[in-house]
Amino acid sequence: MPDPVLTPLGELAERLRGPGYAVLGAPDVARWSGVPLAELQALSERWSDLPADNYLRDGGHYRRRRHASYRIDGEQVTPVPHRAHWQPVDYNALHGGLERWFEPIDPALCASPPWLSMLRALGGAASALRGLQPWFAEAHQFRIDTTDGIGRPTPEGAHRDGVDLVAVFLVARAGIKGGETRVFDADGPAGIRFTLTEPWSLMLLDDARVIHESTPIQPLEAAHVGHRDTLVVTLRRGGFQDPPR
Repeated sequence: MPDPVLTPLGELAERLRGPGYAVLGAPDVARWSGVPLAELQALSERWSDLPADNYLRDGGHYRRRRHASYRIDGEQVTPVPHRAHWQPVDYNALHGGLERWFEPIDPALCASPPWLSMLRALGGAASALRGLQPWFAEAHQFRIDTTDGIGRPTPEGAHRDGVDLVAVFLVARAGIKGGETRVFDADGPAGIRFTLTEPWSLMLLDDARVIHESTPIQPLEAAHVGHRDTLVVTLRRGGFQDPPR
């Protein structure tokens, strides 16, 4: 499993404007977000009670998740009333066009200082990429496990999300192999492959310029169920993606 080439923190904005992606190691995520690494690591236990994703159209039972939405305007992070997650078919051929009402992220977690600091930092990264403006953010807690013998982090395949910035925090990996991340130029053949293994490392993507996917995971031992936990946050200018009314 190739390790990612880490981006020096001082080159983050340049990398996003250049190749369109960047990977930060956990110590730099702590410095960038203003959250001590121990406090980030303490958040990991909040992935142990995620409810099943009942919308999987491939018939699988390998995904658990929670969802929350926010408006980020400079230092101000405002939760918005719980809403459905929706994507057009153009961006998600498997689940597009479907209003998916996931269980909300725990309000205590949403209001915690580390969580809010991460969202502010993401808003700053999006504004450095696209210009200072309000951002409409969706946060997803994911656990992909090997209950079915295989778990698919991106069952829709290589894709874009229809947003401006995508952030994927690796929260934990346990008892698995696979889960390789692949990032490709949306307009050409150039691409890179690596595997996130460090808890609270972070991949950032300019969604307009690259497509991404993660390969399936399998258990290291056939008799055991492993899992991969991530926090995925998308930021979009102008408003949330909503179904036409």
